[in-house]
This record gives sequence, structure tokens and C-alpha cells, in this order.
Amino acid sequence: MANSELLKTRFDKQIVPSFMEKFGVKNVFAVPRPVKVTLNIGVGAETKDASALEEIQKVLTEIAGQKAVFTKARKSIAGYNIRKGDIIGIKVTLRHEKMWGFLDKLIHIVLPRTKDFKGIPNNNFDKAGNYTLGLVEYLVFTEVDPVAVNKIKGLSVNITFRNSTPEYSRFLMEQMGFIFKKE
Repeated sequence: MANSELLKTRFDKQIVPSFMEKFGVKNVFAVPRPVKVTLNIGVGAETKDASALEEIQKVLTEIAGQKAVFTKARKSIAGYNIRKGDIIGIKVTLRHEKMWGFLDKLIHIVLPRTKDFKGIPNNNFDKAGNYTLGLVEYLVFTEVDPVAVNKIKGLSVNITFRNSTPEYSRFLMEQMGFIFKKE
């Protein structure tokens, strides 16, 4: 059984019943659950450099296990020297089994490898209970070969929950194995 199946099975068999008991939810389908994970890298100054864009796309594809796509500017912004249609980022959206596999890898391998890790920030929830985690560099992922990378970029990980609040999402994330900073 793959690790993604272990995390999903644990979520369904242990975390959901404990959530229902703690918050008094009667229906299993009313329990919030993660629906997708989106990985984003902003390209910054490399917007015109095709080889750098391809390298970043290749790295993000290796991290996610799914092809990364370019995001383009919807309108021109003169102050940032961006024209409509310019590539400004690269993203991947993971759902279902790939999402569970990535979450398992993030919890058990990547976050413990980050330098001076004391937990993830407490205040990165939005009103809908979605969580955004920013990583300073993507070299903490085991798939990335540090020798082959020319330019190190930051990575944003967005975890989207269905029908949740920040309190509910935090409880679910703690039960999954995420460690939050002590205040």
C-alpha cells in the first residue's frame, strides 16, 4: 500500500470520526476535507529567459509528478515591466491520489528537511479555511538535483479544503501530521 493510500485511509478511518466527535458533526459528508493542492512558482526576472523557464517548469514537474503549466499575465503593468500575455509563473494542481501522495511527502519528508524547522506558521489560513505555505527554496524536495539547478526559487503550496473554517482546517492538518509553531 502506497503512503498516499495510508494517509487517505487514516484520514477516512481515524481523523474524520475524531473530527465528528469533537465538533458534533452528525453527517460524514459535512466533514471538511482537502480537495486540491496547488504548487506555484513566480518566475520574477526570468520571464523573458526561455531556458530558465523550462528549467523551473521541469523542476516543478519533478516535484509534483505531474506536468506544470505556465501562468500568463492577464493585463499589462508598466511599473513591473509586464505585458499582457507574458509568463509570470508556473503552477501545478494536484487532486485525488496525487494530492494525498504530495501531502504525505510534505508532512514526513520535506518539512522535516527544512533548515531550522520549528513548525509551519499559524496565521496562513484564509476565511474559507484554506492554507498557504511558502517555502524559501524548493531544494528540500528529494526529487530536485541541487547540482542541476542554476537559479533557486521559492515555492508556494496552497491546500484547499471543502466547506471549512480556519479552526476546522487547523484541527484536520494537526491530525494529518502537520506541526504548527508554538506561540
